[in-house]
Amino acid sequence: MGATVNVKYPYTRSYRDRHGKLRIEYRRNGKTIPLCAPPGTAEFQAAYDEAKDLFEGGPTVSSAKGTVCARPMPGTYRWLCAQYFGSMDFKQLDLHTQRARRLILDSTCREPWTPGADKLFADAPIKSMTGQALAVLRDRKADRPEAARARLKAISRVFDWAVEARVQGVTRNPARDVRYPKPKAEGGFHSWTPEEVAQFEQRHPVGTKARLALALLLFTGQRKSDVVVLGPAHVREGWLKFTQQKNKGRKPVTLSLPVLSILQEIIDASATGLATFLVTEYGKPFGRNGFGNKMRQWCDEAGLPECTAHGLRKAGATIAAENGATAHQLMAIFGWSTLKQAEVYTRAAEQKRIAGGAMSLLLPRQRAAK
Repeated sequence: MGATVNVKYPYTRSYRDRHGKLRIEYRRNGKTIPLCAPPGTAEFQAAYDEAKDLFEGGPTVSSAKGTVCARPMPGTYRWLCAQYFGSMDFKQLDLHTQRARRLILDSTCREPWTPGADKLFADAPIKSMTGQALAVLRDRKADRPEAARARLKAISRVFDWAVEARVQGVTRNPARDVRYPKPKAEGGFHSWTPEEVAQFEQRHPVGTKARLALALLLFTGQRKSDVVVLGPAHVREGWLKFTQQKNKGRKPVTLSLPVLSILQEIIDASATGLATFLVTEYGKPFGRNGFGNKMRQWCDEAGLPECTAHGLRKAGATIAAENGATAHQLMAIFGWSTLKQAEVYTRAAEQKRIAGGAMSLLLPRQRAAK
C-alpha cells in the first residue's frame, strides 16, 4: 500500500496505491465505502454525502466481506453493472469468471469520460453508452488488444442480459456496433515446443509432482482449473469422466476421455491424493491460482520462463492437429463448443502439411530434378 494522502473530510482515509493512483475511502464503525471520484468535484461530494447518509439512517447495501457500498444513481452505467452483478446470469458464472468480469467492468466505470475530465463512465446515463462511447473504452486499451477485447466482451454481456431482462432504458446492445480488435499475431500464451517439454521432463523426472502435473495437462488437454480437481473417482474402466470447471454453472460441458497409457504409468509412479491426483505439500488439493503459481515455479526451475500451464493446452492442440486430428476431434478432446477455436489449429496444421509438400515447386525444374 502506498503513502497516505491528506483529504480533509471527516471519516475519510486516503492513500496512493502501488500504481500511484489516489484511493479514498469513507470509514466508519468498521465499515468501508470506496469513493471513486476525485476530491473537490461534484461527483466526489455526492459520493461522500451518499456514504454519510448510509450511516445516518439511509439505505445500505452490504457485501459478503461486510463492506458497505454506496448505491449508484439509477439509470447510470454503474447502476446497470450493479444490477447485472445481482442477476442470475452473473451468479451462474464460476467464481473465477465472476471476479475477472467484475474487475473489468469496475475498471470501465473508473474511466474518465474524456481525458482529465471529472465525469466518469460510471455516472454516465445508460443512453450515453453508445457504440461510439464503447469504442473509446476499447481504444484506451489499444496497446493491449486482448484487454480491449475483454472489455467489449464484458460490456456486451451486460447489455445482452439487460435486453433480455427488459431493464428500463435498454433496448439493444451497443457493443454490437463496435469492431473487436484483432489479437496480436503472436499474442496469448506461449505454446510449448517439443524441446521445451523435453527440457521440463529432464529437470522433473517421473515420480515428481511436477512431472505428474505436466502429464495431466499435456495428455488430457485440459485447463489447470480441471486438472486440479481430477482424481481417482473420475476414472472408470480406463476413462476419465468429468465436467469442465469453466462455465460449469451456466453451460456445463461433460467429457469422457480415454486415459492414455503414458499418463497412467506416470500416475502409478507418483504420490497422489485420495480426492485429487495433485495435492500440495500439506496433502490438500491445489486451488486454481495456487497450482498456477506452483507450475510457474517448476517451469522456472527448468529454465523455461516463457512456459505456462495454459501453454501446454495450446501445445497439445497443435500436436493433435499436426498428427491429423479434425476440428470435431479437437472439440471432443478440449471441450470447445464451436468450430472456431478448433479450426485455428487445424488450419495451421493443414498449411504446414501443404507447404511441406509444395515447397519444392519453388525450385527451377532442372534443380528439382536433381
